[in-house]
Amino acid sequence: MEVARMRAFHGTAIIVFLSLLSTVIQAANYLSPANQFMAPQNAARAAIRMRPLVWDSRLARYAQKYANQRRKDCALRHSNGPYGENIFWGSGNGWTPSQAAVAWVSEKKWYNYRSNSCAGGQSCGHYTQIVWGGTKRIGCARVVCDGKRGVFMTCNYDPPGNYIGQRPY
Repeated sequence: MEVARMRAFHGTAIIVFLSLLSTVIQAANYLSPANQFMAPQNAARAAIRMRPLVWDSRLARYAQKYANQRRKDCALRHSNGPYGENIFWGSGNGWTPSQAAVAWVSEKKWYNYRSNSCAGGQSCGHYTQIVWGGTKRIGCARVVCDGKRGVFMTCNYDPPGNYIGQRPY
């Protein structure tokens, strides 16, 4: 009986979360690029009662410098810098910051807090970086790649997260 209630609660919580996220996405398209990046990520943090991330211009400059380097090849490669990092690539040139952030946040469905792992064959590291308890600041950037081969976006997080063996929150 308790297991059934927990599953029902979990299912309801996911529906409420996705509904909230849908509202945030619609509103985010009218926001500045910085707020488009932050709104879905801070909604994910709020859903688990975490403080919001704060925009950091130093991290945004770092992200922009790296995104500019990827403009030529649009390669989905990490910068390997001192910060936590999420990266996104989409074909065409219409991808918005909120769509990248929502793609990362949507990995929540694959994360199992009890086992501190992702569902088999799935990715959830973008989500865990977003909700990493020690992370306080964020800075992001978006570029359209040369020849309109796609859009590259990156967010950097400080302090970084995703340490093996540690829970995000």
